[in-house]
Amino acid sequence: MSRAAQDALSGTALSVFRLNGQFLGVSEELAAPAGLTAAWWQVLGAVLTEPLPVAGIARAMGITRQSVQRIADLLVQRGLAAYAPNPAHRRAKLLSPTAEGRAAIARIGPGHADLAARLLHELGGQDAFDETVRVLRRLSAALDAIAAQPGADPDE
Repeated sequence: MSRAAQDALSGTALSVFRLNGQFLGVSEELAAPAGLTAAWWQVLGAVLTEPLPVAGIARAMGITRQSVQRIADLLVQRGLAAYAPNPAHRRAKLLSPTAEGRAAIARIGPGHADLAARLLHELGGQDAFDETVRVLRRLSAALDAIAAQPGADPDE
């Protein structure tokens, strides 16, 4: 591997780590008025369009099943989500938001919209924002591809 590639990897990793911290911070601020944490919002958001098993949520979010399970159980205890039978798997119940959970997510909407507008402006418009999303998704897909091929030599 060339030194330039190593430097690019290090720069990318440090930028993504910083970006993750920034997103977590702003997510906590956005979620707090709705009575949620960033993690609760993340798990509820993953099941807004369709119920998913905990393992499916974890895969989609790139985090451990155990951490999602802990949050899902808290959401259910607080009435923000519910478990339902999964026709595809007897033991892996499906998580979905309750009406109260959907209402909490809706309360985040105005702050979320404001942040999106401010980011759009800072990035220089919709095309630049869309390109940012494409690049981040491309990076994530590349890391997924590498992870799927353990032991592969990148120089071959």
